[in-house]
Amino acid sequence: MTIALIIPDRKLDDLQQRLSAALPGVTIEVWPELNDPAAVTFAVVWKHPAGCLQQLPNLKALQSYGAGVDSILADPELPLVPLARVVDPALTESMLRYLAGIESYYRLRLDQFHRQQQQAQWKPKSPRQLRKLCVLGLGELGAAAAQFFQMQGYQVTGWARRPQQLSGVTCYAGVDGLAAALNGADLVICLLPLTSATEDLLNQQLFALMKPGVILVNVARGALLVEADLLAALDSGQVQAACLDVFRQEPLAATHPFWSHPSILVTPHISAVTRVDTVVAQIAENYRRSEAGLALLNQIDRQQGY
Repeated sequence: MTIALIIPDRKLDDLQQRLSAALPGVTIEVWPELNDPAAVTFAVVWKHPAGCLQQLPNLKALQSYGAGVDSILADPELPLVPLARVVDPALTESMLRYLAGIESYYRLRLDQFHRQQQQAQWKPKSPRQLRKLCVLGLGELGAAAAQFFQMQGYQVTGWARRPQQLSGVTCYAGVDGLAAALNGADLVICLLPLTSATEDLLNQQLFALMKPGVILVNVARGALLVEADLLAALDSGQVQAACLDVFRQEPLAATHPFWSHPSILVTPHISAVTRVDTVVAQIAENYRRSEAGLALLNQIDRQQGY
């Protein structure tokens, strides 16, 4: 039996060696150099070329190389086999550290002081009075972020598609609850999954529901954001500042206006990085489960998209 690694544009020598050590006797091959596509029963994928999985007639299961699966589900020819994602406990800690840093960055006005430095201006200012925070998306990472900031003294609201209950957090659900969740928030953090229902959700209409001068942080998926609408909202002052860690096209093109906009902080998709050891362990376990006919760890609901 063979595992195919279908992860274009990335060096896979280390992953291949680690998997070989974790699964003695199992052939680990890197697509497209597959000796026998019919021998592949399990594939590890990330941003794979649409349709390429049709080359594997005996595929039993798919494993995402990361926490997200939206790029995999976008394949119109995706085989109807179980699909799992990676869940790394350290991912939550990494995300919370990132968000805590970003919150401090804006609360202490480091964005303003950076612009003043470029102009050799000395203008002391008191910290921003950020009191209310909204988290869009209350999955594993979103729930952790909401409760973390509630413990830091924020009045926190959260929004999700389905009703949730979190201690100390006022939760809203569904389309009707979105405006209430956003109402009065000084800082909005987006941690939503990318689905057909959430694509382009961060748009002009949503920005209009937010408090004028809101600060937006998107650490979810780039396709949630309508880029032109954000630029217009920043230029009008409806959105005061935005921190973006995810983009529709990555790496972000050198000519993209986000790079030079004075109110945008760009980070290169580093808010939460999965550990290789965790990925290898979960791939190996899910391969064993697939071969034994068992349900996969962290298997996603394909209709929900997560």
